[in-house]
Amino acid sequence: MSLNLPSVSVKKMTILLVMIVLAASASIIYELNRIHQINAFNQAVSSGKNPQTDKQSFEAKYATAYWLAKNERFKESTLLFSQLTQKGSPSQRAAVQHNVGNMFFLKALQVSGGNDTKIRDEVEYLLTQAHSSYKQALKQDNSHWGTRRNMDRVITLLPENPTPGVGESDSPGLIMGNIPNGLP
Repeated sequence: MSLNLPSVSVKKMTILLVMIVLAASASIIYELNRIHQINAFNQAVSSGKNPQTDKQSFEAKYATAYWLAKNERFKESTLLFSQLTQKGSPSQRAAVQHNVGNMFFLKALQVSGGNDTKIRDEVEYLLTQAHSSYKQALKQDNSHWGTRRNMDRVITLLPENPTPGVGESDSPGLIMGNIPNGLP
């Protein structure tokens, strides 16, 4: 009983093994370079600098917007976050909406502290915007407890009877009820 194995020469086997070693070496070099890039990216983001790699990635834009918000540069941060609301996975979009809600909430807490009607209206507007952002975040990803908690806090701070024209309304006809329909 003999096995008929195809004859493979030592030369062919050596060439095959060398090719495998070269491919594995190239893959290892690529992965080491990528790890170095990721570490440099993380260091740049954590120090508030622009990363040198992956500049157009979701993560780079998110990190920059988050850093701006953390340093109370809310307008610039909101612009960057608004660019990200249509990109990424649902959980990433939820994180963006959560952070936008946090910015409105923090700004409302900073502005509040007076009985002036203008200040009350601004605080109400900011809280309504925070509520709207948290609601959008929960529509994208309902599992984030921080968003739920913040939304509950915003709801307790919102007035019972909102000012007409501020925020969302289910029946806009009530706000503009005495404007006639049609042309005169």
